[in-house]
Amino acid sequence: MGAAVVHTWHTDVVSATAIVLLAIGYAWCYRQTRNAELPVGRAHAGCFYVGLLAWALATASSIGAYAYVLFWVRALQVLLLLYVVPFFIAQGKPVTVVRDALGPAGRDRIDRFLATRFARVIAHPATTSLAMLATPWLLYLTPWYTAALETEWVGAPTRILLVAIGFGYFYARLQEDPVPRKYPQLISLLITIGEALGDGVLGLVIWQGSLIGAAYYAGLHRSWGPDQRLDQTIGAGVLWILGDLVGWPFVLMLMRALSRDEKAHAVQVDAELDMAESAEDQSTAPSGLWWENDPQLRERFRRG
Repeated sequence: MGAAVVHTWHTDVVSATAIVLLAIGYAWCYRQTRNAELPVGRAHAGCFYVGLLAWALATASSIGAYAYVLFWVRALQVLLLLYVVPFFIAQGKPVTVVRDALGPAGRDRIDRFLATRFARVIAHPATTSLAMLATPWLLYLTPWYTAALETEWVGAPTRILLVAIGFGYFYARLQEDPVPRKYPQLISLLITIGEALGDGVLGLVIWQGSLIGAAYYAGLHRSWGPDQRLDQTIGAGVLWILGDLVGWPFVLMLMRALSRDEKAHAVQVDAELDMAESAEDQSTAPSGLWWENDPQLRERFRRG
């Protein structure tokens, strides 16, 4: 079984094409940003390619092959495409790389687009978080799940959509790239708490609920591995427990960003207080001739 897992590969032309195009496009843009004022570092570029590698493993390796056979492997694939792959791609700061590579005219076009109402709505943390939360529910509790397994016309776009939704989520929440509007990271932490509750409820529904795609899996006539109920139970654990584990780096980054925002806010408040203090000192500073500030001399000169 172990050897079969290692040597089993799956052909996913759509995902492979997207991966290759993104790899080439990012490399070209990254080379153009060498002279940028604040170029994206190699560590961020490395994260981008780690995300592409995880994408390839999720679709072309044994995970991609057994995702059509085992519920829990399909759950692992969804977890990788929706959370892990987009997280690393977002860490690569692709918007910054493309923006710097396009020159002043390209930067202006991107900035004008980010200033539009459409961009503010579509990249709002609430919008992307709602899409992130709703997607697994829709995928597992509607005919979408079975259709994506039975028909590549549905399955291939679904895999691309999962990555796109995940990227939008991390792009809006981490705010590493230029975004239409900056939001306090405290809001992101509160949203994360709500998402954890939603993911937990979905895990319980999948664990205790009716079999998903029962007719599809029964039609495979699989004679090895766990039965459908155990297979779905393992899949629920993958989505719930493993999903929480892979989400911890994101939570830690949000906490670090929150700490950074708090420090920046404290520096800004201190600067404003210093300016107010300075203005107050100037307004109460003595003015006129030196003897006018002495009460006795001022009174004597007035009598004179």
